[in-house]
Amino acid sequence: MRWMKWCLAVAVLFAATAQADEAAPLPRLKLDPARVAVTGLSSGAYMATQAQLAWPEIFHGAAMVAGGPYGCANGQLNAALGSCMKGVPPPDVDALVARAEQRAKAGEIGPLAALAHARVYLLHGRADATVAPAVAEAGAAFYRKLRDGVPGLKGMQVVDDAGRDFAHNLPVAASGDDCGKSESPYLGHCGFDAAGAIFAHLYGPPPRAVAAAKGQLRTFDQDALRPAGADAFMAPAGYVYLPPDCAAGKPCGLLVAFHGCRQNAESVGEAFVRDAGFNRWADAYDVAVLYPQTRASFAPLNPQACWDWWGYSGSNYDTRQGVQLRWLAAAVRAVGLPDGK
Repeated sequence: MRWMKWCLAVAVLFAATAQADEAAPLPRLKLDPARVAVTGLSSGAYMATQAQLAWPEIFHGAAMVAGGPYGCANGQLNAALGSCMKGVPPPDVDALVARAEQRAKAGEIGPLAALAHARVYLLHGRADATVAPAVAEAGAAFYRKLRDGVPGLKGMQVVDDAGRDFAHNLPVAASGDDCGKSESPYLGHCGFDAAGAIFAHLYGPPPRAVAAAKGQLRTFDQDALRPAGADAFMAPAGYVYLPPDCAAGKPCGLLVAFHGCRQNAESVGEAFVRDAGFNRWADAYDVAVLYPQTRASFAPLNPQACWDWWGYSGSNYDTRQGVQLRWLAAAVRAVGLPDGK
């Protein structure tokens, strides 16, 4: 039995190494810096909020599905599991906004003034038993309080889509019997196209209709983007989807899509990167989609391959110095973000 386990471990390691060896660098695009945004589900939603607050001058739009307010866990796992998932006690939104303002003044996150024209879309299901609806509502309240309390942010658009009946998943357009369930691969067949709604809120009405994705889904070498060689607790390879016009060298936007816990490729294969619905809309909007991938670990403790929203990668995890956020900024620059952006 031990021999079999050892052989399996070697096989998994060999496969991961082979995938990294085969993955190419990120393609460089003619990137439109005004059309760069983030989205994510669950831990990916928390990561999307962290990305926008850390780099508001880069990420002009953010769409969160089943996530809570920025800074909610404050580096404490017990707070993440309690207040920031179950809503017990409820997140203190006023305190979180005040702390974000202090962090911006200290340069730990980006200047809040850069959110002046940001688009923010928050979506959650009323049947979500994993991240309580009250927590997601606190996420919306956080953005509204920023908009209404910080000078110069009145133009920020905040949309709270809270009236839909689905569980802890990303709704897709097809109908089925799993909309009220929270099970792998966390794509609920709800008859609601969350990806289409996310694109519309972040980029405006669709410029054209596209029946099916016709672009290229590629893997890329994530280790090549390690900030100063530091381990960002990422898988060896990630994915990027290139619409035909983007691959042809035409101006292109970028959407970074963060998977949720147990929704990375190691857990669900290519279900999220192919079936979440983003790629078809990416063709319609000429927006490339970056699908970065985490990895599971026991040291540090992250067995479900979540994005770091409570501090397993270090105490500065949700600031500009956080290793995953630095990796993200390097990835966007590698895609084609102009210098100085």
